[in-house]
Amino acid sequence: MTSKLIYWGTIGLAATSIVVAGPAHAAGTTAGASITNTATVNYQVGGVAQNSQTASDTFVVDRVVNLTVIDLDGATTSVVPGQTAAVTTFRLTNTSNETLDFALAATQPTGGAGAHSGPADNFDVAAVPIYRDTNGNNTYDAGTDTLVTYADELAADASVVLFVVADIPAGRANNDRAVVQLRATAREGGAAGSLGATITQTTGANTAVKDTVFADTAGVNDGARDGAYSAADDYTVQSATLAITKSSRVISDPVNATTNPKLIPGAVVEYCIAVANSGSVAATSVAITDPVPSQLTFLGTGQTYSLSNGPIALNGTVSGGTCNTDGTAGGSIAGSTVSGTLATVAAGATRTLVFRATVN
Repeated sequence: MTSKLIYWGTIGLAATSIVVAGPAHAAGTTAGASITNTATVNYQVGGVAQNSQTASDTFVVDRVVNLTVIDLDGATTSVVPGQTAAVTTFRLTNTSNETLDFALAATQPTGGAGAHSGPADNFDVAAVPIYRDTNGNNTYDAGTDTLVTYADELAADASVVLFVVADIPAGRANNDRAVVQLRATAREGGAAGSLGATITQTTGANTAVKDTVFADTAGVNDGARDGAYSAADDYTVQSATLAITKSSRVISDPVNATTNPKLIPGAVVEYCIAVANSGSVAATSVAITDPVPSQLTFLGTGQTYSLSNGPIALNGTVSGGTCNTDGTAGGSIAGSTVSGTLATVAAGATRTLVFRATVN
């Protein structure tokens, strides 16, 4: 047994160097293999060569269990409120010296720092199923990639890409963040298509059979040398944050015309509905409706004091808190309700709908 102890000591040192100094690789000779070497002694008696004497030693290579899980995205995954099938991507690599199964678990921590720079975790996604990259293109393909709870029969040095696919709750605010963690735990035995049994590390002295040594380092939610490894990724909500402001100003009245006009019957009132986006992405298809009160009459095309660019102006701007009449003609009125759609309100921009009416 002495030779086995010496040999394993050498392998253990090499494996430690790999973990610390460079990329992970399988720990050499396959676990369970028998290694035999034979020494030969030749000698003479009275100058006459005698039959050679030999002695052999055989030992079994022990098993080192090691693995890595890494986040392949390299940055947070940007999502919008209500998005379905938002994907984070991981790679599991078996750096053991034996083919193993790996039980998989996707979890969500409560609070704490994000997996990438930026805000901390403050919400949970609706679900965290795990899919295996079936066609090897490193991209999640709904209906093609396979829903899994374990990685089956992963050979030494082999890798598999895994996707955590989540639904983002509606109503989340800009820069909200959800962290997801993927953990893989080594399992042994079991036929293809079934998850193997829990692996136990060998305790005590070296034995004559295949022993097991855990060599994994600590992940985000597991410890060192526990036969498991975990990594984290996160989702960050990128949303439009809209603030709606409605204002009015008197343009003219029948007595004062445009000089210090007052809100008397017959006066022309200009309404402005301003939509400001303080979020990080554009808002699109922003539909505005505004019922005109019965005390007012909408000023249509060709009527005095209607806007020069049409009875309803869309996509105008705001300067110093005052709406400009620089929009383009658009929108409609049905009955007494004015409506119009702003195609896009960019992040940091303000766009308007403007119309005029007379006081009855």
